Amino acid sequence: MSSTEPDATYQLLRHLTLPVAAVTTSAAGRRNGLIVNSAQRASLVPTRARISLYISKTNVSHDLIHASGVLGVHLLRNNQWDVIRSLGLRSARDVPDKLAELDTRTGTTGCPLLVDVLAAFECRVINVMDAGAATFFLADVADVQLGTPGEVMTSTHFRTYAPADLLAAYEARLRAAQDVLASYGSSVDAGAWTGGRVAP
Repeated sequence: MSSTEPDATYQLLRHLTLPVAAVTTSAAGRRNGLIVNSAQRASLVPTRARISLYISKTNVSHDLIHASGVLGVHLLRNNQWDVIRSLGLRSARDVPDKLAELDTRTGTTGCPLLVDVLAAFECRVINVMDAGAATFFLADVADVQLGTPGEVMTSTHFRTYAPADLLAAYEARLRAAQDVLASYGSSVDAGAWTGGRVAP
């Protein structure tokens, strides 16, 4: 069996990524959003719609989701570079409300949801798992809103067609995040979640 250098392995793992999605949340009067490529269907049962995703522990949204137990997962159309710029290239530590430039509505859980998307899934967290540098959230889908149809933004489409300045900024932010998160990855807490679970 041959081995590869860590960076080469990481590049291979990029083939396992999922659609580029916008995630929103709120807690204690603060709302936020970010961009992920880790959201996926987490149930084979049609009557029990669930989504799972990883959120980096250094993101403000991580703590908001953990506190409130609510989040929105949005499928983006493959030309929604403005949403990626607003939510993916700015930090909530620098911008008071990253959602201010985007059209939003408040869902039944109190979670802010984007209006102009392919689809919005409003979710309630039902379990979590520590994943070292990130937390793995498992959530029930409480509501779904369909938006404007289009082709889904995928990781491959993003890396192939993103405007050059956006892609360069993304790669720079990714490298900086990887440097910070390297120290998180060696330890995983196997304890059960006691965060802000919302009753079904």
